[in-house]
Amino acid sequence: MQDQVEPTLYDRLGGAYNIAVVVDDFIDRIMVDDRLNANPRVDEAHHRVSPQGFKYYVTEMVCWAAGGPQTYSGRSMGDSHRHLMITDEEWVAFMDDFQQTLDKFEVPRSEQEELTAIVESTKDSIVVSPPFQEGPVEAS
Repeated sequence: MQDQVEPTLYDRLGGAYNIAVVVDDFIDRIMVDDRLNANPRVDEAHHRVSPQGFKYYVTEMVCWAAGGPQTYSGRSMGDSHRHLMITDEEWVAFMDDFQQTLDKFEVPRSEQEELTAIVESTKDSIVVSPPFQEGPVEAS
């Protein structure tokens, strides 16, 4: 009796072509999201970076992270996002766009949860928390 191997997330999503279609919609969605583009650094990057190149790298990364044969060849999340000064509020908007895309393509709930965990694992490298501000110490 052979052990049955659970298909990878990559296989369950239908491979690179299906992932590319979803990424295409997602990138189109975030590129025009006023909640994200209110950040002048993000807005400038959205106008400077080729959407096609951006889609390529995100597709490559999702395929790799989902267990596909691709290797992500882009820069680290920190290197490509820290200078954008992305806030927690912008992250929430980004994740809302992500959810809208997953829902549009009716990605099954279990795969949505796995994809969301992958994306959430990048948050600490992307979101810049405001520096701790020490206020005056009150005497008791």
